[in-house]
Amino acid sequence: MDAIRVGALLDDSKFDLRLTLVAGKQGLSRRISSSRIQKPGLVLAGFTEYLHKERVQVFGNTEMSYLGTLPRERAVAVLRNFFSQDIACLVVTKGLEVPPEMSAVADEAGVPLLRTTHLSSNFIESVQNCLEDILTAQTSMHGVLLDVFGVGILLLGKSGIGKSEIALDLVMRGHRLVADDIVDVKRRTPDSVVGAGSEIIKHHMEIRGLGIINIKDLFGVASIRERKKIEIVLELVEWDPHVEYDRLGVEEKKFRILDVEIPMLIVPVRPGRNMTTIVEVAARNHLLKLQGHHSAREFQERLNRAIALAPGGRVGELDVE
Repeated sequence: MDAIRVGALLDDSKFDLRLTLVAGKQGLSRRISSSRIQKPGLVLAGFTEYLHKERVQVFGNTEMSYLGTLPRERAVAVLRNFFSQDIACLVVTKGLEVPPEMSAVADEAGVPLLRTTHLSSNFIESVQNCLEDILTAQTSMHGVLLDVFGVGILLLGKSGIGKSEIALDLVMRGHRLVADDIVDVKRRTPDSVVGAGSEIIKHHMEIRGLGIINIKDLFGVASIRERKKIEIVLELVEWDPHVEYDRLGVEEKKFRILDVEIPMLIVPVRPGRNMTTIVEVAARNHLLKLQGHHSAREFQERLNRAIALAPGGRVGELDVE
């Protein structure tokens, strides 16, 4: 979602922002398109260059006290100038009294004027979290998301290849399920995405032959997580003897989700391969890389040095694909 209507913030069953409408009802359809909040400050002194109209504007004790020091005519002029900037809405915090002239100017401009009993700092944190959750880029993917040794691993692969069975085995080994079948993904920062289970089917898993099982009820609350940052994408593919799979792991593949590139592994599946152990080792190897140790590249460097030092050897003689 790229924007939210101001009127939606009044729904306390979803947001608990404790907002009430004071004036400007006709402007409740105005749109908020940024999760960041602005306390206008210098705008009241006439400096409007850095006023961000798409943000929620907040007046706290400082702004309201300043307006109280102005003569009535001057205060009305300042408020008219502020509300004429086509802002999304204004929220007065701390349950402060809203002067009649402020309500009148808000009605005149058609800008929602809201009040909350939250302190400014608490309200800003709460509304910012709500807006980030609503406005962030998101998508849904078919797969299984797990927390393995603290690493978020997204299992991909065609239906029936064994993703849920691998996930169940990992849960029985003490790892944690985040989502099975449908993974809701959101971009939290420019370089990270977070996955969670769909509200309808979270904590549940489909195992062919058993049906739908509830992981939380079967294994306890320690076996599930509500959400997890996706750090590895591991795609399961059917073993093809004619395909040359990566045997060294020197070059890392990337998988793009919501314009974020995530390390990707392609793992062939065939009878006799212990896929659960492979997933665990993938998580351990990722943690090792985060500490600055890339086993495949270190091995290649040692091998190249050994060849270079051998009689007749040359640096770069080894061509590893």
